Amino acid sequence: MTGLPTGMFIPGNSIIHKLDARIKLLSLITLLVAIVNTDSLVGYAVLIAAAAGIIAISGLTVKTAAGSVYRMYLFFILIFLMNACFYSAEKAWFSFWIIHPSPSGVLQGVNVVFRVLLVLIVSNVLTCTTSPMELTGALESLISPLRFVKIPTDQIAMIISVAIQFIPLLFEEADMIRKAQTARGATFDSQKLTEKAAAVMPLAIPIFLEAFRRADELSLAMEARGYSGKAKRTKKAAERLHPRDYAVMAAVLALCVLQTAIL
Repeated sequence: MTGLPTGMFIPGNSIIHKLDARIKLLSLITLLVAIVNTDSLVGYAVLIAAAAGIIAISGLTVKTAAGSVYRMYLFFILIFLMNACFYSAEKAWFSFWIIHPSPSGVLQGVNVVFRVLLVLIVSNVLTCTTSPMELTGALESLISPLRFVKIPTDQIAMIISVAIQFIPLLFEEADMIRKAQTARGATFDSQKLTEKAAAVMPLAIPIFLEAFRRADELSLAMEARGYSGKAKRTKKAAERLHPRDYAVMAAVLALCVLQTAIL
């Protein structure tokens, strides 16, 4: 293994690491709202500067924060082409069947790609600077009001937290399987679309099998340690928020307001 999988928690002493997990989650949600609502060059410039600042104060490298971006370049190409060719037929350069590439479609494709890039980067910063236990506790605390309508918030928080932690492991497993299949003659880097499509199944099936295997092992381990979704578990008392938590939340809200003003 050449390094930690993308999204894996990396201990540190940065300001981002020391923030309360609840504030980090709320800040992420607020940033996602700002990213989705962005539709101008100035707005993107502000968000890119904000993302660069977050990465800098988190102590992470750009490669770590944007690790999943490098591996998903084919996905970005796909969503760009889908928007460029199918978004709008107005002022299309040419038309063929349902394909209508147009300037507005290209612009929409660039918008979508940039939004997904920024979402992945800020989400990676969250998972890399927040331990699984803190993330689970923060999720459960934020959705705790749902308990009044008989929704099992602790189980939902556990499911979401486990799913988030499985993502980097599956990325690592996919990379190992791809290298193994390449050594056996698979052509993932072929320029021919038919060969790429034929190589998908030998890659996808082992990943699904590995995901089910890991899920089964995790369930057995949790049962062996006495975990029960119905049993009342002891919990660590929620810590009081520090002034830095309020300051960061206020800064993120100000950024979201600024984005709204720009629009």
